[in-house]
Amino acid sequence: MNGLELSKAYYKEFGEGMLKERFPDLSERIATGLIGSGSECLGYDDEISRDHDFEPGFCIFIPGEDVVSSRECFMLERAYAKLPGEFMGFKRQQVSPVGGNRHGVIRLEEFLNQRIGNKNGELTDTEWLRIPEHYLLEVTAGEVYFDGYGLLTKVRENLRNMPEDVRKKKLAGHLLSMAQAGQYNYYRLVKRSEEGAAQLALCEYVKSGIQVVYLLNRTYMPYYKWAFRGMRDLPVLSGLEKTFEMLLTTPNDEGNVIMKANAVEDAAGMIIAELKKQMLSEADCGDLEKHAYSVNDSVKDNNLRYMHILAGV
Repeated sequence: MNGLELSKAYYKEFGEGMLKERFPDLSERIATGLIGSGSECLGYDDEISRDHDFEPGFCIFIPGEDVVSSRECFMLERAYAKLPGEFMGFKRQQVSPVGGNRHGVIRLEEFLNQRIGNKNGELTDTEWLRIPEHYLLEVTAGEVYFDGYGLLTKVRENLRNMPEDVRKKKLAGHLLSMAQAGQYNYYRLVKRSEEGAAQLALCEYVKSGIQVVYLLNRTYMPYYKWAFRGMRDLPVLSGLEKTFEMLLTTPNDEGNVIMKANAVEDAAGMIIAELKKQMLSEADCGDLEKHAYSVNDSVKDNNLRYMHILAGV
């Protein structure tokens, strides 16, 4: 049983009834689910994940004090803290009357402000560019069990849809980074015997390459430690996960350098083919830099297009 299944079972066993019986007047003003940080919200948790912050629990999201008062919030917090401390062999962490860090009663505005610096989920293009995507994923992943008020669902639906101009701007920047780090700098650094810098160039190539793959799949890249794991489930270019891993884990000795340089070009070719398939670039070559500028030129919003091409990196 993974963390999301455990959370939902705990909610069904104890939370749902508690809320209906003790707070029937709040049913149209709250939402419940498991959303936020933690591998369990992505379905990536395993035995190792259980060494910290793993417990049976769920979130109760409430709107501002003009809708749910401080007193009602306090009563919900007290009731949540008194739910059973053990379920299906797993113990809840010691919590205060105001709930835990990841579970318990959470003001939706505070949750959003912590993740995206915005209390209502209505983002400007600049905010879309600035916010790390794993925070957008924390708001939109996981599962909502109940949403009587509807605000949480509305915010999640809105944030799942990155504006196309923003996607293109991010793509352009990461494509340029891939070109500079992998297609240009890696082999030159190897020939200069700059081994550390050469590996750093590959790291930059892979880091931006992973981001490009997620953008081409129109989904958010998770926190870096789950980036490779998440790629395996993507419908587009998931096979590049093994190529990127090889580039990072194989030594830059004489026998591997040509192989790795070829892998850099092969991965670039696969990405270019997908760019063309999605009609994102009009360039006709194997140079990722030219495709980066072509993607940037297709951004419709003048202000966004004329920002530095690396503004979204």
